[in-house]
Amino acid sequence: MDNTLFSRRRAERFAQLLDEANGARRHHVRSRVDGQLAPLVAVGQRLSVDPPAIEVDPEFRTGLRAMLLATAERDGLGNAPTATEAASVRPASIARGPLLPAVTARRARARAAILVGVAAGAIAVSGISAASEDAVPGDALYGMKRSTERAQLALASSDISRGQLFLDFARTRLGEAAKLRGDRIGYRTILDDMDADTRQGVRLLTSAAVQRAEPGSLDTVNTFVTGQRRAVTNLLDGANRADRERTRQSLALLDSIRERSNALRASIACGLPSDFGFP
Repeated sequence: MDNTLFSRRRAERFAQLLDEANGARRHHVRSRVDGQLAPLVAVGQRLSVDPPAIEVDPEFRTGLRAMLLATAERDGLGNAPTATEAASVRPASIARGPLLPAVTARRARARAAILVGVAAGAIAVSGISAASEDAVPGDALYGMKRSTERAQLALASSDISRGQLFLDFARTRLGEAAKLRGDRIGYRTILDDMDADTRQGVRLLTSAAVQRAEPGSLDTVNTFVTGQRRAVTNLLDGANRADRERTRQSLALLDSIRERSNALRASIACGLPSDFGFP
């Protein structure tokens, strides 16, 4: 595993990303390591929500503890603040008693981030994160797969990036739906999720196109609709009546998006105000 994972700066950034993934206020900064940390954020979030019920090998536990202690000692994590750092703490903060000084709190957060990072890294290295890519609803790893997607959204730098991600997720839901044909409840549920991702992605991209008076994002929408409609149509082959009816609803949504996108393109070309809402 890359030893730089344990640097204090990466650990503190990892803690920030975990907070954001769990609904905290987003920090308006990005780091060059965000992409590398995204899978670990997803795994860390998953571990905090639904810790796996497994027995840890005693030798692994001993080795992991030794690694953590060595890392903490090397990076100075958990040490008492220096005299200079202690002097910088406001007296009012000290008077509160139980509350940690700011410096100690930051170190505690970094230490916690390292602990989660090590656990997350161990799981990622074992291949669980990669294996979840093919998971479908009902599989043990499906929750991790969706957590990874939420982490990707949290790390996206703009509405256009988030819109493109939602469309990618809609394509992923389509692949899952192909494996669930015949399961009426599962098939309908996954197509509902697919349509929701489609709406979110299209809403973000068309909003960007209108606000910038620039139709580039509409090209992304139209390309998605063309490919997605072709693939959704393939779901009709050999489907039962209930699945066919539900599939046609998704096709109708894609058709309405195509019509609306073309109308927005014409409005932008003419410099007219546009309403970019979708059902």
